[in-house]
This record gives sequence, C-alpha cells and structure tokens, in this order.
Amino acid sequence: MNKLENYVAGKWITGDGDGQVLYNAVNGEPIIAATSKGLDFKGMTEYARTVGNPNLRKMTFHERGRMLKALAFYLQDHLPELYAISYKTGATKADSWVDIEGGIGNLFANSSLRRKFPDEIFCIDGEPHMLGKNNSFMGTHILVPREGVAIHINAFNFPVWGMLEKCAVNWLAGMPAIVKPATITSYLTEAVVKKIIASGILPEGALQLICGAAGDLLDHVTSQDVVSFTGSATTGLMLKQTKAIFENNVPFNMEADSLNCIVLGADVEPGMPEWEVFIKEVRREMTLKAGQRCTGIRRIFVPNNKLEGVIQALTKSLLQTTIGNPLNEKVRMGSLAGHSQKSEVKSQVQKLLASSKIVYGSLDSVELIDADAEKGAFLSPLLLMNEKPFDAREAHEVEAFGPVSTVMPYTTQEEAILLSKLGKGSLVTTVVTADEAIARDYVLGTATHHGRILVLNNECARENTGHGSPLPMLVHGGPGRAGGGEEMGGVRGVKHYLQRTAIQGSPSMITAITHVFQPYAKGKAPEVHPFKKYFEELQIGDQILTEKRLITSADIDKFADLSGDHFYAHIKTTDFTGTMFEQQVAHGYLIMSIAAGLFVDSYEKNPVLLNYGIDELRFTKPVYPGAEIYIRFTCKEKLPNDKRVVMHPEDAKRGDDIAKGIVKWLVEILDTSEDPVVGVATILTMVKMKSQ
Repeated sequence: MNKLENYVAGKWITGDGDGQVLYNAVNGEPIIAATSKGLDFKGMTEYARTVGNPNLRKMTFHERGRMLKALAFYLQDHLPELYAISYKTGATKADSWVDIEGGIGNLFANSSLRRKFPDEIFCIDGEPHMLGKNNSFMGTHILVPREGVAIHINAFNFPVWGMLEKCAVNWLAGMPAIVKPATITSYLTEAVVKKIIASGILPEGALQLICGAAGDLLDHVTSQDVVSFTGSATTGLMLKQTKAIFENNVPFNMEADSLNCIVLGADVEPGMPEWEVFIKEVRREMTLKAGQRCTGIRRIFVPNNKLEGVIQALTKSLLQTTIGNPLNEKVRMGSLAGHSQKSEVKSQVQKLLASSKIVYGSLDSVELIDADAEKGAFLSPLLLMNEKPFDAREAHEVEAFGPVSTVMPYTTQEEAILLSKLGKGSLVTTVVTADEAIARDYVLGTATHHGRILVLNNECARENTGHGSPLPMLVHGGPGRAGGGEEMGGVRGVKHYLQRTAIQGSPSMITAITHVFQPYAKGKAPEVHPFKKYFEELQIGDQILTEKRLITSADIDKFADLSGDHFYAHIKTTDFTGTMFEQQVAHGYLIMSIAAGLFVDSYEKNPVLLNYGIDELRFTKPVYPGAEIYIRFTCKEKLPNDKRVVMHPEDAKRGDDIAKGIVKWLVEILDTSEDPVVGVATILTMVKMKSQ
C-alpha cells in the first residue's frame, strides 16, 4: 500500500515499515498508510533552527504578512482538490468549508495584522519610560522572534484549520514550524502541505511535516522553541511533562477538549426570537463536523420550568438532520473520523448514562442516506438528560467527542453560573438572553472559567459567527481543563512566539536602535523641509523648529464663532473666579490648527498626499492671549503602505495605484515659558514614494 510522505529538511521522505492504514470514514475503504518511523527528529529541529528560522527572521513583519496573503490566494486556487479529499474524513461541504476555507481565512486575517507592526524584523512593545530627571536615560521594551522552532501537535478534527491557524501566527512572528497532525486524518494535511511547498512562497525551512507518530521529537526542544498542543486533556498533560520541556522552560500552549456549555436565560420564552436562536445554535453545534469540535456544546442548561419544552423543540429540530454520505447534497451530517473514534464516543456515552438518559437518538442504530452503517463510522445525534446536575459528576467530567450533548435544569441565575463552572474550565460558553441584566450577571460571574463568552440574542443572531467558531483576532483557549493556553488572538497571539526584552539607554541611542523617535532624543536638521522629501528620503529624527505665532483674544473669538464652540472658558467676559483658568483661554483645537499652519509647507505640490489622522493628542496647559507658540516637528516613524492593484480606471484617478507610505510625526507645541510644552500629538501623513 502507498504511504504518506513526510516533509523533512526540505525533502519528501517516506517513513520505514508498513505504517498505520488510514481508512475512508464514509465507506471504510483503505486510503493510504502513514508512518514516521526512521525519521531524524533531532535533525528536523536543528534544520528548522539553522535554516528556517534565519530565513524568516531576516524578513520584516510586513514581508511575512504579504507572504501569508500570497499563500492564502494560492491555496484558494486549489479548493476543489482539497474538498474532494476532505469528504473522506466524513466531513460535509459545510464541515469542509470551516476546516479548509476557515484555515485559509486565518492566513488572510494574520496577513492584515501586519499593519499592527512596523516594517521591521522586531517591534516595540508598550510605552517608553523616562528613567532620569534630566531626560537623558530611558527604557522601553522590544519583541524579537525566538531563535527556535514552533512545534504543533494537532487534533484529528480539523486537519487544515488546525495547522494553518497556528502556522499563520508563528510565520508572521518569524518562526518556522514542524507540524504533526493527528494520524487518522493526516492525509488531508499532507495534501495541503504539498500545495504549500509546491507554491515556493515560503522560504526554505519554514515548514516541515510529520505524518505518523511524533517519536522523540519533544526530547530535542530547547528554551528557544514553542510547543502547541490541541487534543485531549490527558494527552496534553502527558506531553507537557516531557523532561526537555520541563528542564528548558519551553513555552507549552495547550488547547484541550472541554465541557463547553450553553445557557438559556430565564427570560426566554417559547415564541421569542431568542428561543429559536437557542434551539438552532444547539442543533448546529451538535451536528456540525458530527460534533467533533473542541468547542462543541456538551452541556445545555435551561430553566427548570422549560426543560420539557426545550427537549421537545430540540427533538423536532434534530429530526430534520439528514445523515449519510457527505457527497450527497441531501446530507447535513456526515460520519465520525473513523471506527476507532466511534467506539470511543460510545464508550464515553456509557459513562454518561450512569446519571443521565437518552431522550433523542440511539447508540445502536442510525438512518442513513447513500451510506452503509456497518462500513462507515456513523452515529446518531444523541441528546441526553440529567435531571440532577448538582448530584452527578459525569456530565461535568466526561466528554463524548461526537454529536452528544446533555440537557440539564437550573432554578436560579446563581445556579446557572455555578453549573457552568463545574466543567472546571472551558474554551467557550454561550448565554442566550434578551435581558441585559442577565447577560451582565452571567458574563461577570463566569468569565474566570471560560476563554470566550458569546452573548446571543436576536440583535446579533444574523451576524454572529456561532458558539463554536474561534476567530483569528480573538484569543482561542481557556483556563483549567481547557488547557490554560491561548492561540491566535491578533497581536496577542503573535507575541507567544516573540521574546520580550527591556532595553535601556539614552533617548538618542534607543531611537537609533528602534527606528522610532523617542522623546528628548536629538533631532536632525534637514536640508529641506521634511514635507518636500519623498518617503524613502525621510529619516527618523528629521526635525524643524518653526517660527513663533502670537495668540490673540481676537483669534479665540473668531475660532469660537467659526466652530460654534462657545464654552465659557473661551469667552473673555467670563468671571473666572473658582475656575481652573485665569482668563480667556484658547481652544485646544485652535492651537492644533495654528500648529498645522506653522509646520505645514503648503505653497506648492509636494510628496505629502494627505493628512491621515491624529493620535495621542494631549493639551498639557492652557494658552492665554499674549502667548507665543511654536512647533518642534519631528519625523517619528515610517510605515510602508501596500500599493493597491488597479482593477478599474477610476481607481487610478483616486490615486490607489500610487506607491506610498504612512509617516508619523511628533508634534510638540511649545511656548516661550520655562515649562514650554503646551501640547503634544502624533500626526500621520500619507507620503508618496519616489520609486513608482
């Protein structure tokens, strides 16, 4: 029988021995064998550190982000081939969409995240801190990519998304990956990796693949590596105790299957939109991916007086779920990933039945469309009921990783909160309610035990992404049983793969190191006004001092009339006794407007295309008539802006095809007193590049 290939040190390699036979989950036919026997796992980690890591580290965040975007577009061109393979895992079209296109979506999302980072190989983390009285000594923090490899040990249920959601983050951070998917569905992961490698988009060493056992891989980790695990809590705890991980303090990010729950608010009655939303959400979470989701709803808490009504409504809804061959358009739920998984689920259900009973479905029979129940790994959705959730531990401790959920009653809001916590930590919980007080109570009462909370009502029903859908920009993970880790999470997720280091020195030295102008650093006197320079010509620290401008009472009166801002402090006839001011004070925005008039070079066209915005504007003391103000104007930071592809002639007219960048300028508004700083801001301009 043919065997899957492992991608090791830049080469496709077949493991030794016959390997483990992998079967089509729908018809039971053998597909291929998988083995990693004979692989040099130590060599894989060394190759990643010495080849892949340097190749990625020398790229900037923006270059890595554009790499992710290119890879996402490339994989989109191969969707039909990937869908065809995904059906063999028992996944329907909808299941495969979540796995395949959801994974590609992570690449797109993290590509866009590059705009949160500088066009550098590192980034600054947080605010600067002045550490000396004379402002000659300061400190700040930087984040740099670790010099190791990200090792991902993934679960069987999402062979594509599980890989891409993790790799997108470590690649953006600047670290290579070794991916070890669960063997049972690794044939789909292998197909995706083959496409990725064939694209030539990733630098050498950025990705390696193990199809089979992980061997002694984790015995070779170092303090610069990061390990991520998704799967059962038992397996995760075992791996976390690997000697090399413990001794080298290797970051270990664990996302474990958890007993996630949904709560129906006491305010929700049959006939309300929220009632239908609740029933639909439970059914979807029970049947999508045949319930094989780490975020799946395992526990359903409903008010005691609505228990029977909920069971009846769920029964009616689940009866509409057609099960069978996922290639058949009529089918809405496919099979489990394999017969071994089916046996495991049935075994766990038997444990749950010690304190619960089945109110919908059957352990032994299932009605199928275009499929054979003996050959395929099919299982009926199973709705259980536990009438005494505080007396029975099984429902809060045993997880059947399939289309299985247990409905349980509660009496008060406090009981609902306590029941949600009995799962000892989960990835996600949902509360369905139209009552804002119930929502607030539940969120604040349960947040300690859940990684994500979905508050679901009729207002967000159409647009919400669902209980079980983690999003790239939000953290995915949970406390306690759920693993105590975090994945994705936008900038937070990227930081898992970066080392934070405090740096100290003079403002000018920190400016030179970070390429971001720091307060009190030495400026550079440019030969020409900075607004006459193209993006490439501007240097961090280019600085001008403007001429002075006298502020008069007439200026303040005119601005008040023009803007309509007649706040009492801007009116000269005000009695200022008992106020914060001595006399008529200039509007802050008047001062900022005058500042622009002082630093803007506006008499002829120049590379500055437009003002992009103002950040961090602060007015530090009042400006009275008679004050003279002037501006210290400094080039603070430069960020390239991607040139858009012109799809229509109108785009060119708008300037979308112009190569440009964003320049941040430090604007310090000064007067002639001993304590001269009147205001400070960062303004952003869009500046044309010389090279078009």
